[in-house]
Amino acid sequence: MSLTRCANGHMFSTRKHGSVCPYCSMVVEPASKAESKKAARVQEDEKTMPYLGESEGIEPVTGWLVCIEGPQQGQDYRIMAEKNFIGRAEDMHIRIIGDNTISRRNHAVVVYDPKKRNFFLLPGDASGLAYHNNEAVYTPVELTAYDVVQLGLSKFLFIPLCGVHFEWDQDQSGKE
Repeated sequence: MSLTRCANGHMFSTRKHGSVCPYCSMVVEPASKAESKKAARVQEDEKTMPYLGESEGIEPVTGWLVCIEGPQQGQDYRIMAEKNFIGRAEDMHIRIIGDNTISRRNHAVVVYDPKKRNFFLLPGDASGLAYHNNEAVYTPVELTAYDVVQLGLSKFLFIPLCGVHFEWDQDQSGKE
């Protein structure tokens, strides 16, 4: 496809529209082969590149929730440092799909405190309840290895990685 730019900045196909800009009716002079090669190189350099966010390394995992009962049985969910909001929406840190009894946003929160090296389960601000070892969670509850967390019709096994026996170096995690 041969695209050209008029003096007003409009891009159009010379194959389809000839040398007349379909937007402003300005006539564009055909460029010589040397000029078109130079313009192609300039266009190559000026290409818009996608912004993929900050790429300062990997945010390391601190633990997992593993679905042991429910529509996503066998699926694991990564827990990162600090707050991990749980729900069905795309912007949730831990997104659980397939169980419509789990609230779309903030059904519960799993927190890893890197300073104290411990995990907590907090109730979310949604209407659904979260259960920790078959007890409803109304205030923060400390999580220990192999605790069972129930949200909606799904049950999850809590598996910690970080804690008293292991912690990521501050330089590797990117958090200070």
